[in-house]
Amino acid sequence: MSDETKVQETEAAEAVTESKDTSSQEEMDNLVTLKKGDTVKGTVVKIEDNQAFISLGYKYDGVIPLRELSSVQLENASDAVQIGQEVEAKVVSIDDAKEKLVLSKRQVDSTRAWEDLQAKFDNGEAFEVTVADVVKGGLVADVGVRGFIPASMVERHFVEDFSSYKGRKLRVKVKEIDRENNKVILSAKDVLEAEYEQQKQQIMNNLQPGQVLEGTVQRLTPFGAFVDIGGVDGLVHVSEMAWQHVAHPADVVSEGQSVKVKVLKVDPSVGKISLSIKAAQPGPWENASGQFRTGDIVTGVVKRLVSFGAFVEIAPGVEGLVHISQIAHRHIATPHEVLKEGQEVQAKVLDFNPAEKRVSLSIKETEEAPARPERERGPRAPKESANLPEPESMSFTLGEKFGDKLSKFK
Repeated sequence: MSDETKVQETEAAEAVTESKDTSSQEEMDNLVTLKKGDTVKGTVVKIEDNQAFISLGYKYDGVIPLRELSSVQLENASDAVQIGQEVEAKVVSIDDAKEKLVLSKRQVDSTRAWEDLQAKFDNGEAFEVTVADVVKGGLVADVGVRGFIPASMVERHFVEDFSSYKGRKLRVKVKEIDRENNKVILSAKDVLEAEYEQQKQQIMNNLQPGQVLEGTVQRLTPFGAFVDIGGVDGLVHVSEMAWQHVAHPADVVSEGQSVKVKVLKVDPSVGKISLSIKAAQPGPWENASGQFRTGDIVTGVVKRLVSFGAFVEIAPGVEGLVHISQIAHRHIATPHEVLKEGQEVQAKVLDFNPAEKRVSLSIKETEEAPARPERERGPRAPKESANLPEPESMSFTLGEKFGDKLSKFK
């Protein structure tokens, strides 16, 4: 081997050695150096035993215990992170001898969350959260810190059972924030109310009295029912529930029921919509137009007694008048002598005029007239004699009595 060849091999060997040394140095330079309190970024590579294992580029993986994954109580680590997800965490402790590196995602999230939540509170910003848990009095959401949504601030309406809300996404606003006491109150109702008012104004601008719409009964009150007519609620007063008297709306409709309503009044200035269920249905007089004829005998209920007669309902919403002269065959001073409210009676239709919403009835014509008592008839009693004398005897007696006096005038 020539001296020149030996020199080339030596140079090549030195170059390889130098290359290895350089590569080793680069690896050392790239190896992450950590200390307690550092904030690091890494990727979830494994979820096991309710812990998340994070690859940081350190000599071994870090682990985030379940309690350090979230500010809210979790049952499973997979509820907070997924494999492949990039996370940011703070170094809680390092034990190289045991190759144990404990991290906290919760601490990083919490620090940033307060600033973010304060900004959202100041701006009145709405944002989306996922319900992490259902607790007594409301819902809990992880917003970097523990966010609480009181039961009264979840929906615009009352909710009795929140069990189905876990895992549901809600849009909320920060209602109250107190970093010193680690307190964040959220409200989904505020977001819903704002959206509702905006939608309500748009719908009200397009509503016209007289429109007939399909709606859904949302809730019942003693004075009426609130009906959703496409994102906004209108009130059907109890007096507009049906053509007949309604004691309580629950007697006619139920929550969730689909109903047809007619728009009676729209007042955008106060945000009120008045609706009617009965006005969207054929009226009682329309239904009764082919039901009754003059001469029919009908059964009805006395609804009202007045000085001049009685009003009798012969069909729902259809009342006819029985004039006092048509109540009984005998003379009565007031209808109260014969009838009482709520009494069922039979009556004859004397006149039926649905166009003018008028019915004349007679109770007495459904009853047989009593026989008139006959006067006692017998032989006519002889007239008593006045015990006067016959004409002849009368003249004789007068002659005898006054004859001597009469002779003086001859």
